Amino acid sequence: MAGYAPGTIPQMLKPGQAKLVKAGSDIVFQLHYTANGKPGSDKSRVGVIFAKDKPAERIVTLAAANGKFVIPPGDSNFRVDSKITLQDDSTLIMMLPHMHLRGKSFEYRITYPTGEKETILSVPHYSFSWQLSYYLDKPRLMPKGTTIECTAYFDNSPNNPFNPDPTKEIRFGEQSWDEMMIGFFDVAVGLDKNPVDLMRAKKKEPGAE
Repeated sequence: MAGYAPGTIPQMLKPGQAKLVKAGSDIVFQLHYTANGKPGSDKSRVGVIFAKDKPAERIVTLAAANGKFVIPPGDSNFRVDSKITLQDDSTLIMMLPHMHLRGKSFEYRITYPTGEKETILSVPHYSFSWQLSYYLDKPRLMPKGTTIECTAYFDNSPNNPFNPDPTKEIRFGEQSWDEMMIGFFDVAVGLDKNPVDLMRAKKKEPGAE
C-alpha cells in the first residue's frame, strides 16, 4: 500500500486516482527497528485520505527487485540488475529507487514491445538519507509486454564514508548495514483491471526474485 524511509515524501495522487483497500482488510505495519541497548518508545502514525468520489484510475505499486546478490568486500562499483515485464497495459506515473548505505547510483530503463528503448530515470548520486519519489511530468503509457529494467551500483569500499564495514561480504537484508536493490514504481490502471495480472510477470535477470 505504501512505505516510508528517511527523506520519503508523502504519496500524493491526482484527483480521480486512488489505491484500493477492500472492506474488511487488515492494515499491517512492518517496522524495521534496531536495538541500541536502551529502552525506548514509539508513536508511529499513518495518514490516509479517502476518495470522496469514485476514482477513474486505480494506482498499483510494483517493483523490479533483486534479492540474490553478493557484494564483495572492498568493491567500489558493484553492479546489480533487475527487470520485470508487464503483462497488461498500464501508465507509469512514479519511480522510487531503494538501496541502503552502500547505494551509489540507480537507473530505470524502459523497453517497449516495439523494441524502442528509453532511459526514464537516472540517479547518479544516490543517498540513503533521501528516499525520494520521482513523478513524471508526462506519464508514460506502457503497453502489455513493456519491460522495466533497473541497474544499481554499490560502493562497499573504505572510500564510502557511510559504509558500516568495508571488510564484509554484503547480501540482501532488512537492517541498514545489509543492502537492498528495489526499483519501486507506481502505475495507473483502469478500475476494471486486475493488478494481479500485472504482477504475474517474472523477472528475467539470473538470480532475481
